[in-house]
Amino acid sequence: MRNISKRLLTIDLPANRSAFLWGPRKTGKTFWLGQTFPEHVRIDLLQTDVFGEYASRPSLLRERYRDHRRILIIDEVQLVPDLLPEIHWLIENRGPNFFMAGSSARKLLRKHADLLGGRAWRYTMHPLTYLETQGFDLEAVMVTGLLPPHFLSPDPIQDLRAYVADYLKEEIAAEAAIQSIPAFSEFLRVAALTNGELLNYTNVAREAGVSAKVVRNYFQILEDTLLGFRVGSWRKSKTRRMIETEKFYLFDIGVANYLSRRVPREGTPEFGKAFEHYILMELKAYQAYRNPELDIRYWRTSTGMEVDFILGEMDVALEIKGARRVHKADLKGLNALLAEHKPKHALLISLEREPRKLGRAVRALPWEHFLRELWSGTLGV
Repeated sequence: MRNISKRLLTIDLPANRSAFLWGPRKTGKTFWLGQTFPEHVRIDLLQTDVFGEYASRPSLLRERYRDHRRILIIDEVQLVPDLLPEIHWLIENRGPNFFMAGSSARKLLRKHADLLGGRAWRYTMHPLTYLETQGFDLEAVMVTGLLPPHFLSPDPIQDLRAYVADYLKEEIAAEAAIQSIPAFSEFLRVAALTNGELLNYTNVAREAGVSAKVVRNYFQILEDTLLGFRVGSWRKSKTRRMIETEKFYLFDIGVANYLSRRVPREGTPEFGKAFEHYILMELKAYQAYRNPELDIRYWRTSTGMEVDFILGEMDVALEIKGARRVHKADLKGLNALLAEHKPKHALLISLEREPRKLGRAVRALPWEHFLRELWSGTLGV
């Protein structure tokens, strides 16, 4: 039976600090806030009456809570940008500290809202990780992803359909003031099809039927709303010419697969791509919750030799294979990297059941084993 364990995000907020918690819709921000701060006052701007009250008169916040001395939670803070100056004033004049949650800061930035000038720490909520779940079915997750309501849903495809239609294609388009929703919808499909590949604006523009300039703007919108992110290339090489192009990934494998109309099944190339994307989701969550300074890149030479992910300053090199059995032939990229670099850990992650050594320098790890090492800190990143 599927269930959700305690989330791995932990925030120890000092008495004199405020914080933002960003994350796409349905990542679990509101639920986490309710569990973490059950006794604190919460202003939910998704409630129409509450929204109307503060949107028409932001100064009500100051009038009501200037003498409040505990944390004040504001959910979906981006809906009323004019609250930010009031929050700033209250923080400066020893009113309450704030915990502000929202799906993105893009709307605030577009309206030149006051983002508190470093007075609030920043955190990000990601989709579920393996350690946050019970009843994890890898093949099912590769299809429908790890947004909490979708993971628990008896019909996750219907939920994905609604999420894409109502949130990605309507709300995000409206927030970004996109004039052509059909063009943006087609762009989302093409972006999902090229998920995890070298980013080529011209090719995406041709497939989506818009200009390369528009495509660049669309990708920036996805980044600003935390619906996607770039992974840069490793460029520090004395002997090889390295690829410098970035890759782009959507934030959830279920969303990527629904948009691209793919149903990855074990043994197919689509499954291998989804499995690589899933491991990256775990790495991004680890980066957000445990080590925000962690650098995540990929390694690729101009001749096509590639290693999926490099962590830190070449501390960990990861090759991902969505296969039940891996062979020495799968080490081509890692061996090319090892000829020049000496990572602390060179790992081949797959669906094998037991860890083993491949050659002198590479460990082949089952994916669950790797995730336990990552989250326990054993890898040292």
